[in-house]
This record gives sequence, structure tokens and C-alpha cells, in this order.
Amino acid sequence: MALPEYTSTGQRVWHYTYLSFCAFVMFFLVAPLIVVIPLSFTSGAFLSFTPEMLALDPEGFSIRWYKILLGDCSDAVVTTVCTDKWVTGFRNSFLVAIASTLLSVTLGTLAALGLSREHMPFRKVIMAGLISPMIVPLIITAAGMFLFYAKLNLVATFTGLIFAHTALGLPFVVITVTSTLVGFDHSLTRAAESLGSTPANNFFKIQLPLIAPGVISGSLFAFITSFDEIVVVLFLGGADQLTLPRQMWSGIRQEISPTILAAATILVILSVVLLTTVELLRRRSERLRGISPA
Repeated sequence: MALPEYTSTGQRVWHYTYLSFCAFVMFFLVAPLIVVIPLSFTSGAFLSFTPEMLALDPEGFSIRWYKILLGDCSDAVVTTVCTDKWVTGFRNSFLVAIASTLLSVTLGTLAALGLSREHMPFRKVIMAGLISPMIVPLIITAAGMFLFYAKLNLVATFTGLIFAHTALGLPFVVITVTSTLVGFDHSLTRAAESLGSTPANNFFKIQLPLIAPGVISGSLFAFITSFDEIVVVLFLGGADQLTLPRQMWSGIRQEISPTILAAATILVILSVVLLTTVELLRRRSERLRGISPA
């Protein structure tokens, strides 16, 4: 956006200085991703740029690490251990993330409906408790979950892992749905009730279509939180609860190969796609509420 003609020299200097600082911060945050993505296509067996890659020689690039990630060992090199643990980790991560997301969306949406009403008692206290997993250090949360779930025999089970990830994803759903309900016109539901509509019918026919962008945004945040989570998995997961982040962690400790970078690249792409979807839904929600996107 161009500056107005009446802008002073000092204001222009501050404006461009601010933009340069923001660009530097963005580069600092994105720089590790810039390194990871091309390294995942290396034809070498180590985490380094080969001379062929630096010379942009096609022989220096390969998709062998993505094949190993999918369990195809035909292109595996001698120094690489090719197993099906990566495929198992992908499958388990998706299953746990989907199950925990469904629970988070269900519980979070119901909680947001109650917290959005002004006559809700202890509303601020309940909200603080629901979003506490976002504030408390994750390692403390994981230790507390381990002590609690151990008494319920839920440690080293997929059920315990799903419940734990549900607690981590719940704050995102509560916050996004509650913010969407702030501008909701409750006169619509009151009018429906005066015509004999039931509360369940009001929710599915009136409220849910209007707050759908917030619900979907919260579900995407909950999904990516569960899919990328590693600390809780290390505390609660057993040998059978192998997820993709846990396999990446084990690979870093035991065998450093570009397969880890291939998995990291897929996670980066997945995160970018989900965040782009969230932004599009946010703009759609603004249009539905009559707000012009900035």
C-alpha cells in the first residue's frame, strides 16, 4: 500500500524501517524451512548439501528418501535402515489426530455455546481452565497426564493418547468458536423458538451453518496440534503407540538420515495447507458477518 503524499520524511523512514524489520523477522523464521526442503531431495546419505546439489546437477537430487518414507526400500542405500515404522507412524498419527479432533470439536463447540452466553456462571474461570493447556508448559501438562492416566490404566494405550491430544486441541476449538459466536445474532434462535423449533434443531439449522468457519478453523488447529505433538507421546505412548513425530525423534537419536527431512517437509506442507485454509475460512466468516477483510 502506497503512502499518502502528505507523509513526512520521518514517517517514511519509520515505515520502511518497520517493513525491513518485519521482513528480517520473517526470513529468520522461514530460513530453517528453506534449508530443510531442498535437503530432503538429496541423493547423498548425509544431512549436507553435496557438490552436485550446489551445482544444480540433476544427479545430486533424488526422491529416494520419500520412497523410504513410504516403505519402498528399492532405492535404500547401505547406510540407511529401511523399515515400515515410517508408514506405521503416519497411520497412527492420522488415526489419533482424527479421533482427537472429533472429540475436541464436539466438546469444544458445546463449551463455546455455553461460554458465549452472558448468564453463564463462572464463565471466566471455566474459560481459563479450558485454555490452560495452551498456557502451562507442555512438559508439566504431560507429566500430570501421565500420573493421572497411570491410575486409570490408560498409559501405553491409544485411548489415553487420544484423550490427551483432545485436551491439547480443545483450547483451539473453544477460542475460535467463542470468537465466532461473539457476533452471532441470537434473535435468530429466539425467533425460531417462538415458531416451535427445538434447541437441537436451532443448533443444526441456524447456529452451526453460521459458525461453521470457526468450527472448521478450530478443528484444523486441533488436528495439526495432535499430528505434530511429541512430548505427550513420549510420556504416555508405549512401543505400539508409534507416531510420526516420535519416529522422527527416534531417528534423530539413533540414525540421522535425510528420511527425517522428507517427513519434516511433508509436515511443513501440511501445516501450510491447513493454515491457508484457516485464513480463507476467516475471511469467509468476516464476509458472512458483513466485515470487510483487511
